[in-house]
Amino acid sequence: MSPVVIAVLGVVVLLVLLALVVVSRYKVAGPSEAFIVTGRRGKKSTDPETGRVFTDNSGQKVVVGGGVFVVPFVQQRFTLDLSSRHIPVAVRGAVTLRGVKAHLEGVAIVKVGGTEDAIRAAAQRFLMQQDGIVGFTQEVLSGALRAIVGRMSVEDVIRDRAAFAGQVAEEAEASLSGQGLVLDAFQIQDITTEGSYLEDLGRPEAARARQEADIAEAVARRAAEQARLKAEEEIAVAQRTLYLKQAEIKAETDQASARANAAGPLAEAARQQDILAEQEKVAERQAALKDRQLDTEVRKPADAKRYEAEQEAEARRVARVKQAEAERSAGIAAAQAEAERARLTGEGEKQRRGALAEAEAIEGLKQGEAERSRRAAIAEAVRLEGDAEAAAIGAKGAAEAEAMQKKADAFDRYGDAAVLQMLVEVLPQVVAKASEPLSAVDKMTVISTDGASRLSRTVADNVAQGMELLGSTTGVDLASLLKGITAKGSTEAAGPAAPEAARADSRNGKVEITG
Repeated sequence: MSPVVIAVLGVVVLLVLLALVVVSRYKVAGPSEAFIVTGRRGKKSTDPETGRVFTDNSGQKVVVGGGVFVVPFVQQRFTLDLSSRHIPVAVRGAVTLRGVKAHLEGVAIVKVGGTEDAIRAAAQRFLMQQDGIVGFTQEVLSGALRAIVGRMSVEDVIRDRAAFAGQVAEEAEASLSGQGLVLDAFQIQDITTEGSYLEDLGRPEAARARQEADIAEAVARRAAEQARLKAEEEIAVAQRTLYLKQAEIKAETDQASARANAAGPLAEAARQQDILAEQEKVAERQAALKDRQLDTEVRKPADAKRYEAEQEAEARRVARVKQAEAERSAGIAAAQAEAERARLTGEGEKQRRGALAEAEAIEGLKQGEAERSRRAAIAEAVRLEGDAEAAAIGAKGAAEAEAMQKKADAFDRYGDAAVLQMLVEVLPQVVAKASEPLSAVDKMTVISTDGASRLSRTVADNVAQGMELLGSTTGVDLASLLKGITAKGSTEAAGPAAPEAARADSRNGKVEITG
C-alpha cells in the first residue's frame, strides 16, 4: 500500500474520530429539560448598594429547547427537569379563626420557572437534589395553609374553597418564586375537623335537603298519580267513545238489517195502503152521494117542519105576553085601590098621634112650671141666706172698724207710748222666732274665742237681721222708730210742761207702758 493511500486513510479516520467526538459532545435539550453548562468564568460586578465586588452568573449557560456543544474537559453540562410536579399537601390540626382544629388535604402543581433567572435560581438550590422540590413545596404550602386557616372559619373555607386556595397560593408565591419555582395550581381536596363539628354544621342543611327531597318526592308522586289518573281517564273516555261508536254502528247495522227484512212487508203494506186509499175515495164519494140524498129527502123537509113549529111557538109566546100585560094592568088597578084605602087609614092614625102629642106637651108644661117654681124657691132661700151673711159681715166689720177707731183714738191720745207698747209686745215674739232654730238643737259645742257669750250675740244678730228684714219688706224702720221715740221722750222730758213722774222715768231711760 502506497504511503499516499495510508495518509489519506489516516486523515479520513481522524476526521471520522473528530466527527464522532463532536457528535458525542453536542447535546440537545428535551421539551421539559434545561441544560446548565458551566465552565466559563463569570464577570466581576459591583453591588451598587453595598459596593461589594462579586462574580455574576454569566459563566453559566442556560439552554432550554435547543442544542449546545459542551467543550470536553472545559465545560460540564447539567440537566434540570422542568416538568410539573404533582405534590400532595396535608395539614393536621390547623387551628381556625374560631378555634376549631381542621385537617386539610390538597394538591399543588409546581414546576421550575421558564425564565433563565428562575432556572438559574432553581438550579442553584435543587440541581443536585431535585427531589427536594417536593419537600420544600410541601413545607411552604403547609405554612401558608396554617396561616390562612388561622384567619378564616371552617364555614368560610368550605363555602369558598377557590378563594381559600387562591389566598394560600398568594401566600406561598413569594417563597416559591424566590426558589425559582412556579405554583401552577393549588386545590383543596378534603377538609375535616376534630369531633363532629362538620357533621353538626351540616345537619340543619342536611335536614333541609332531606325535607326538600321528601317534598320533591311527594310532588313527583302526586304528579305521577295525576298523570296515571289522567291516562286512565283518557283511556276510559276512549273506551266510552269506542263503545258508543260500536253501538252506533250496531244500531245502524240492525236498522239496515231490519229495513232489509221489512222491505217485503213494507212493500205489501204500501200496496195495501194504496188499495185502502182508493177504497176510501170510493167511500167518500158514496158518502157524499148519500148526504145529498139525505139533504133532499130528509133535512129540507125537517127544516120546513121546524120552521113551522117555530112560528107556532112565537104566536103562542105573543099571546102569553099580551095576557100577562092584561093581568099586570089589573094588578096595578087593584094596588091603586088598596093604596087609597091605606091612605085613608093613615089620616086617622095621624090625628090620634097629634092628640097624644098635645097631651104630652101639656104634661111637659106642667112639669116645667113646677120645676121653675122649685128653683125660684131655692134661689130666694139662697138670696135670703146671703143677705143674712152679708148683714153679719157688715156688723162684724162695723164692730171691728169701731174697735180700730177706738184703738186709733187711743193711739192718738197716748202717742208714741202706745206704739212703744205694741213694739214691746211684738219684740218677745220676734226674739222667740229668732231663737227657735237654736231651741231645736239637742247638743251644741261652741268653738270660739268668745266662749258661750257668742251664743247670745248670735241671737241678738238674728234679731237685728230680722228687724232689717222686716224694714226691707214693710218699709218700717223699727230701730229708727225706737230711736225717734227715745229722742222725743228725752226732748219732752226737757220741756217745762212734762209731768214730773214722766220726766223722772225719762231720765232713767224708761217709758211707762199701760195696758
